Amino acid sequence: MTYLELINGVLRRLRENTVAAATETDYSTMVGDLINDAKTTVESSWEWSALRNTITFNTVSGTHTYSLTGAGQDSVIKELINDTNNLCLQSRPKSWFNSQFYTSTPASGVPSYFTINGTDSSGDLQTDVYPKPDGVYAMRIDVVTPQAALTEDATAIKCPSNPVLQLAYGLALRERGETGGQSGAEQFGLAQIALSDAIAIDANKYPAEMTFMAV
Repeated sequence: MTYLELINGVLRRLRENTVAAATETDYSTMVGDLINDAKTTVESSWEWSALRNTITFNTVSGTHTYSLTGAGQDSVIKELINDTNNLCLQSRPKSWFNSQFYTSTPASGVPSYFTINGTDSSGDLQTDVYPKPDGVYAMRIDVVTPQAALTEDATAIKCPSNPVLQLAYGLALRERGETGGQSGAEQFGLAQIALSDAIAIDANKYPAEMTFMAV
């Protein structure tokens, strides 16, 4: 569904007139804000397949910090791969990296370890790799990146639309304070069912991620 379709879906459920543009009225603008609030909640509830992507970059000899352009600061890092050497980098805490770089002479070689090191000036996550690259290595990092806030009428939502619609409707009912019918609390319960069902469907695509082993 598009941003405008979601807004009109909520408006119809509220028995309000639909609109031709998201910002046509003050009320439709507010509903748009509620849809973005609901989208954020739904996106944070599961690592949706539609939000998964791969960021690539090449290392530079002697440079160990790299920006993950387009990741923003809310992405979930799934895996970092040294594509040149067919090697999955192992995650290490920042304290371990500090020990390698500041209490001893850092080694140079094939990057085998990584950690997240804050964000750059654009708000994108940064990663440190170790050892310091001694050449050019092609890196691939799998991430789950939330969609930017919906602002344009025709922008399609990436995560499942029904949980977003149902939750936004619940938020609108709560804001209104009186409905003459379905209560906000009841609607939040239906929204939770819709979200649980959507997660169950998407989780079937990644059965290995739902298997836990004692280590």
